[in-house]
Amino acid sequence: MKASAKSVGLAIIGGGRVGLFRGEVAARHPAVGWIGLAEKNPNRAGEVAPRINAEFVTQDHRELLRRPEVTAAIICTDEHLHVDPIMAGVEAGVPMLIEKPLATDLAQSARVLRAIEAAGIDAVVGYTQRFRRRWLAAKEKCRTGALGDITLVTSRAFMNRLVAIDNYKRTDDPASISPLVISGTHALDICMWCLEGKTPVECYARSIDKVLGPRYGGIDATAGMITFSDGTVYHLNISWALPVTWPGAVYSLDVGIVGTTGVLTIDDTHRDIVLAVGKPQQEGYNPDASRLVDFMGSYPPGDMALGELRGPMAEETNSWLSRVSLGLPSPAATVAEAHRNLMLTKALDLSAKRREPVRLPLDADQTLT
Repeated sequence: MKASAKSVGLAIIGGGRVGLFRGEVAARHPAVGWIGLAEKNPNRAGEVAPRINAEFVTQDHRELLRRPEVTAAIICTDEHLHVDPIMAGVEAGVPMLIEKPLATDLAQSARVLRAIEAAGIDAVVGYTQRFRRRWLAAKEKCRTGALGDITLVTSRAFMNRLVAIDNYKRTDDPASISPLVISGTHALDICMWCLEGKTPVECYARSIDKVLGPRYGGIDATAGMITFSDGTVYHLNISWALPVTWPGAVYSLDVGIVGTTGVLTIDDTHRDIVLAVGKPQQEGYNPDASRLVDFMGSYPPGDMALGELRGPMAEETNSWLSRVSLGLPSPAATVAEAHRNLMLTKALDLSAKRREPVRLPLDADQTLT
């Protein structure tokens, strides 16, 4: 006999791109009976609320989480503003879907992790790429031993600089964000997911800052290597300083996974569907009028089609809502995995700054000095 679904009263904290995307998906989910929105910008709230059928709107996320209707929450504020709403969600005792990262500061991330675990909250983190078929297929082959014992993983991520510039403009602490912390973490999460059960023990990295450094105090690119206790090596690199005209809406990713009895290569560059137009489009991340060519499908949330978002973010949101309402399992990242991902990206950034290897795990009180 199938379990009947629990009705979900959903609090959405943050009405930006992701809040709108997830809210529109949630409004169509049969288990969602009520939606409330917390958004500090009243103009933005006025635009988003009717599109997600929000029945209550406030600028104060704590006021929203105190509503008796709320039984679950999505935390989708700017990356550097996650901690306070997460802690409020812990106080409210509701399941949460949290956009990555838990925090941009490692000590704060550790604090959030401890609070969630101590309260026994069912919280997952939005590593949306886990819900794309190619990465689920890769995980399955690694999980079932088709490749044997994995010995080497490589990942290469290319991004134009629109995401970087937007992030550096929105923060007053550019040292707290980096290409690895904000964007490279997606590739790292997928690869670490495929390396599940292996223990990272050391990392080494180098960075460059010739484009974003002079103007924003930021980092252009980082290349690094993580070694594991059994000798496995993960080599990774990311640049988010490519010209704006680079046609990837966000990510162009190549991954290779080598094992003792097999190899798996994944072309996630999205060069298989190329759009070229004579006038600017308004799709993807922070559209720019100079970009007239695009790799369709390279925007991580998915694509708008027939009036709604279709792709991994919609699937992730529906999967989480089914987890909350029906108790169904989900491949979503745990808060422990999200904290580990932040620790690894921070350790790689620290290694690049010190120009020396860093032992793992990185202590939460270590800083980029």
